[in-house]
Amino acid sequence: MSALLDLALPFARLIDPETAHGLAIRALSCLPSRPAPTDDARLKVPAFGLTFPNPVGLAAGFDKEAEVPDAMLGAGFGFVEVGTITPRPQPGNPRPRNFRLVEDRAVINRYGFNSGGHGPAKARLLARKGRPGIVGVNVGANKESADRAADYVAGIEAFAGLATYFTANVSSPNTPGLRDLQEESALDDLLARVIEARERVAPGIPLLLKIAPDLALAHLDGVVQVARRRGIDGLIVSNTTISRPTTLRSFHKGETGGLSGRPLFPLATRMLAETYVRVEGAFPLIGAGGIDSPETAIAKIEAGASLIQLYSALVYEGLGLVPRIKQGLLARLTKEGTSLAALTGRRARDMVAEPFPG
Repeated sequence: MSALLDLALPFARLIDPETAHGLAIRALSCLPSRPAPTDDARLKVPAFGLTFPNPVGLAAGFDKEAEVPDAMLGAGFGFVEVGTITPRPQPGNPRPRNFRLVEDRAVINRYGFNSGGHGPAKARLLARKGRPGIVGVNVGANKESADRAADYVAGIEAFAGLATYFTANVSSPNTPGLRDLQEESALDDLLARVIEARERVAPGIPLLLKIAPDLALAHLDGVVQVARRRGIDGLIVSNTTISRPTTLRSFHKGETGGLSGRPLFPLATRMLAETYVRVEGAFPLIGAGGIDSPETAIAKIEAGASLIQLYSALVYEGLGLVPRIKQGLLARLTKEGTSLAALTGRRARDMVAEPFPG
């Protein structure tokens, strides 16, 4: 399956990115299902009260409508996160809203939580209920909602019994005002309400929070303090960035939206290390942003990630990237005679002592 899709990559790059993505989802949904490959036991990761067969996850954004989680698990991902899903259908921002930065191995998107709403995604997840595999549900708020915290609560209620874990996405840059939910008082209220809902309808199901890479360090202090005080199960560091490195060369570098892919790696990895030292082992972290090789995956783990997620790199590397990362991780573990747990966070303090990425 991955070989066929990887062969199609050069042709997919000749058409509009959003159209190409839709065709990829359609192709994956038509393929016969197959079980996930058996991973080396050394790649197993216990986190959030769950056991992940390997640490390589698919980030939210690829499978927004929960159409192909089993296909992606079959491709070798250790876990899949679907969404972001909003309570009510909404179209998102006008097209075009997805741009390839080929020379930079990057993507800029400004989708704006385009979503079919809870109903269709819930029906699909109900249809796969009982199948193996870790499938997280990333929930968000509608753009015009008067009470955005209530939308997150509605997401917990809608997908209770279907999600292996939940992620509250408060860090997309493409919904006006959404990142304001990362402010300490707003975040405290949001987490209080979402955790109450989780305890009421889905007790024991892990709840994660996805944060932006653009937080000032003092702001990060507040986010971590609230997360620890409220007792969430983990953080995903990080979403896309609104910053633009001066090294960008591609034609679309000036487009509005969130930047992902290779140029995000230095900032997202530094913020991961900063978060790791502040969390002090209170809960595990998922590292995302710019992973496109075994080497960048290992760097994320050394910065503090127990698990990792990728998406944008698939545009350039294809699904073959997943087994390559797992093979690279195993090669490192064999070479050093160590474990993933021993690698996790071992360079975080050194990283936070370095100059901040420009």
